[in-house]
Amino acid sequence: MPPPGDCDYMLLALGLARAAAANGEVPVGAVLVRGAAVIASGANRPIAACDPTAHAEIEALRAGARATGSYRLNDTTLFVTLEPCVMCASALVQARVRRLVFGAFDPQAGGAGSLIDVFKLAGPKSRLDVFGGVLADECGTLLRDFFEQRRVS
Repeated sequence: MPPPGDCDYMLLALGLARAAAANGEVPVGAVLVRGAAVIASGANRPIAACDPTAHAEIEALRAGARATGSYRLNDTTLFVTLEPCVMCASALVQARVRRLVFGAFDPQAGGAGSLIDVFKLAGPKSRLDVFGGVLADECGTLLRDFFEQRRVS
């Protein structure tokens, strides 16, 4: 059972994921929180940005660094609708995010345990608390529906 509040933040991330889908992007959203305050958010936008690194997590980390004036995002939690890929998981380590909460697992590209666990490779100094499966059904359904619509079109 996720701690109180985790579902609320994941619902915010789901809203961002829906907005990404409406823009033709893979529906992934991310919310960066410190204490109880949302300090940044991001949604997938590699197509719009013409940038292969413009994943929701990276967008949220960049916005968080700008908002705080530091690339070190100590004592933050990132809520994201899909298990981060290896690139995004590595960025979380570099940013010193303290906790990761994600929705759907990604058996094809997940960097938080499904394919590989970047956080176990990072060493004891860079440990993140990782909690997956928060609103997994809602997050997974959004992704499945998006790709099913793409296949039909």
